[in-house]
Amino acid sequence: MIMQQVKAYGTEDPSTPLHELTIKRRALQAHDVQMEILFCGICHSDLHQVKADFGQYPPPIVPGHEILGRITAVGDHVKNFKVGDLAGIGCIVDSCDHCEYCNEGIEQFCQQGVTFSFNSPDKVSGGHTFGGFSKSYVCNERYVLKMPAFENLAAAAPLLCAGITVYSPLKHWGAGPGKKVGVLGIGGLGHVAIKIAKAMGAEVVVFTTSESKVEDAKRLGADFAVLSSDADAMAAYTNKLHFIIDTVSAKHDVNTYLGLLRHDGTVVLVGLPPQPLEIGAFNVVMGRKSFAGSNIGGIAETQEMLDFCFEHNITADREIINIQDVNTAFERLEKGDVKYRFVIDMASLTQ
Repeated sequence: MIMQQVKAYGTEDPSTPLHELTIKRRALQAHDVQMEILFCGICHSDLHQVKADFGQYPPPIVPGHEILGRITAVGDHVKNFKVGDLAGIGCIVDSCDHCEYCNEGIEQFCQQGVTFSFNSPDKVSGGHTFGGFSKSYVCNERYVLKMPAFENLAAAAPLLCAGITVYSPLKHWGAGPGKKVGVLGIGGLGHVAIKIAKAMGAEVVVFTTSESKVEDAKRLGADFAVLSSDADAMAAYTNKLHFIIDTVSAKHDVNTYLGLLRHDGTVVLVGLPPQPLEIGAFNVVMGRKSFAGSNIGGIAETQEMLDFCFEHNITADREIINIQDVNTAFERLEKGDVKYRFVIDMASLTQ
């Protein structure tokens, strides 16, 4: 297969900082589009992958799966995009397209294995995928999103992972009028969850370990914010919440939050702690409560989310950086020192 060379930022080893390198992307196929990447968000799972928290990766790794750009070329059989269109690529860039899950529009659960934006075997090229910390991306149009004309495009880029990661479970578990929804953690995922849950019409209660974020939660739209170390404030919500979305990506005690659920309530984990979490049997048996998980969303639902966020003027609170500052950004992300999402201005890659 003909390949093209593309400038990118990545690393060959978890102990080596990200640096400029050249990768090979496949040339445009009949159903592909090529985009110039304008902005790429930095997700906590990018950090996990670079550090090999989920296992060693084939070198090199180029992170990035919140990819917003402009179409620069289209294959001969492309129907839904033209050169000049704004477009987005999230976590999914390929699937089998015919299994039960793909037919239901939940490609993220593809029975034959989904192809992710980076660090995933690429069935087309025979190599593996490289992410959005790069000059351009080539993808089958089926997995490319039509990007609404957000006033601030950089702030919209994180919706391609953070947005769908919280939108999908909020919709699936029925967040809306008459529902009390808890949001555990105010970070890249949690701050978007507050905005979306509120726009859906739910009453939103935020739980945070950071005193400084209690007031910020209200700025983001939460009805109430609770410092999780305040035992009395926590006790006031015992058996009160219909649903809690857990966005924490570090080891934590979820049993405390199971106790805040009403009967038949659910805590849904969307963060990715690298260590196992323990669940006490009585914390789910009493009250018929559930501890569940959710993983991004399908392509159609991601498009639905983008349109919903555009309609309700929802974007991420972001700090824009140059690609040359990405290692410092990863260090700050690991410490929780960002409000609330780093977004790379990819024009800096050519500087």
